[in-house]
Amino acid sequence: MSGTSLDGIDAAMLLSDGHTITEFGPTAFRPYSAAEQSTLRAALGQWSDGPDVAAASEVVETAHAALLARFKDAQLIGFHGQTLAHDPYGLQGAPRTHQAGDGALMAELLQTPVVWDFRSADIEMGGQGAPLAPFFHFACAKYIQATAPVAFLNMGGVGNLTYVDPAKPTPETGGALLAFDTGPANAPVNDLMMKRRNLPFDENGACAAQGKVDMELVQKFLTDPYFHKMPPKSLDRDSFAQLPDLIQDLSDEDAAATLTACAAAAVARGLEHVPTTPKTLYVTGGGRKNATLMAALQDGTSAQVIDIDETGLDGDMLEAQAFAFLAIRVARGLPTSAPATTGVAASVGGGRLSRPSA
Repeated sequence: MSGTSLDGIDAAMLLSDGHTITEFGPTAFRPYSAAEQSTLRAALGQWSDGPDVAAASEVVETAHAALLARFKDAQLIGFHGQTLAHDPYGLQGAPRTHQAGDGALMAELLQTPVVWDFRSADIEMGGQGAPLAPFFHFACAKYIQATAPVAFLNMGGVGNLTYVDPAKPTPETGGALLAFDTGPANAPVNDLMMKRRNLPFDENGACAAQGKVDMELVQKFLTDPYFHKMPPKSLDRDSFAQLPDLIQDLSDEDAAATLTACAAAAVARGLEHVPTTPKTLYVTGGGRKNATLMAALQDGTSAQVIDIDETGLDGDMLEAQAFAFLAIRVARGLPTSAPATTGVAASVGGGRLSRPSA
């Protein structure tokens, strides 16, 4: 998995039948070089015919092949590629999504079956193509033996939440899942730190901890129509492009504190949409390492907020593990999304399976 942060590629093995997680295996990370990041950033927002897409695809394919070659025992590979553009609402024409990287080429390079293009089928059936991790979250809830409803909150560039009722038999069963993007999470703070201090992020929320939250700006942020939409719903990394303008007159510390408070407030508002208040909120992604954000989440919700690492799961590798799990489901003809996770018309198995020709 290579996400919107463009920092590099996560890879992870697991053993599963597509229903139950039997065992988690080794993991690895390959960072993108500065030159590779520059090539990828140049192609952001472009579709398959974009002028910078071929170069970006070559970076994605070369880097993934180098990392995945370490996993000699893999029987199947889930290759997500790098999202360059995502327009599930059809704001630029027909609804579509674009991930750079050719899975058929990867199958040839690695001489292993590859499942890829996970999102297109969902969008073609009226879904938003995201989020796709919820079916894996359902399996994780079973794996950690949760009995009451819980929620998985991924605080990456964008926040997304999965409500899970582990009492249901399958993830596609009505009421088993509800998933949606909560709002901006780390991306606005990361952008702020890069612009003002030439730092990639606010480590441990230290800058935000020294600032004062401008509650008037937080309340203005919460008036955005997105928060009144019923889930499932999804966002792009730049959906809240007005945020930098809101905090431009604040000090570094106050701006970081306010943006962090906005991320937590968006989650609290999102929890108003779930069927019942979850007992526990398991936080994944880089945001779980931000003490200021975690404290704000705890203050804003009645659930117990826990770093998912405390369950024995790996919060850094959950997305990569999710696409390994989804690859198995695609290969076995099982659905990977449902109306309550992406808004798709009916449960659908996304993804294409490519086998090596030799």
